[in-house]
Amino acid sequence: MKRRPALAGLTLALVVTLTACGGGDTGKAAPSSGKATTGSVTVDGDAPRKAKSTKVTGVRDTERHITRKTSTSTRPHYVKKCDTDTHRVKHTRRSNGRTKTWYTTETDRDCHKVRRGTEKYTRVVRRERWCVRLDDVSGAQVTTGQDDVWFRVPRSEYSDVRVADQRAKVTIQPMARGC
Repeated sequence: MKRRPALAGLTLALVVTLTACGGGDTGKAAPSSGKATTGSVTVDGDAPRKAKSTKVTGVRDTERHITRKTSTSTRPHYVKKCDTDTHRVKHTRRSNGRTKTWYTTETDRDCHKVRRGTEKYTRVVRRERWCVRLDDVSGAQVTTGQDDVWFRVPRSEYSDVRVADQRAKVTIQPMARGC
């Protein structure tokens, strides 16, 4: 019976701690998942040199598609190896003043990974990128009137810029500055 008050106190302390740490649903918005949505483009949180989520307007100059570059490499190949070990176990039982003894054999299985040769795999050396160069750039992250500024854009915006007329005024949502 002495355990009940201690258990009630522990439960109360746990509820207070969880409430203080925000363990309950208070109707607030959920935190973001590490991805930022910029217009129609989703940019991963680990994208290098991430640009601001503002649009950039300029005159279409040229575009560049940089293909993915891969290389074949080797790495260690691991396989699962299991060892079986047996040992003798002694059992005894006492009844009516007599002791009965018998032995059994039990097996143990120990599995782990061991290196067995090498394997080939394809390693990505350079990721695929789509870039657009603009003249007379105006936007929040650049000073107005800059020429020949490269922007990295998603494939969909690259396609839109590519079908636009030469020297046409285009608006893009860049993922990063530079190519």
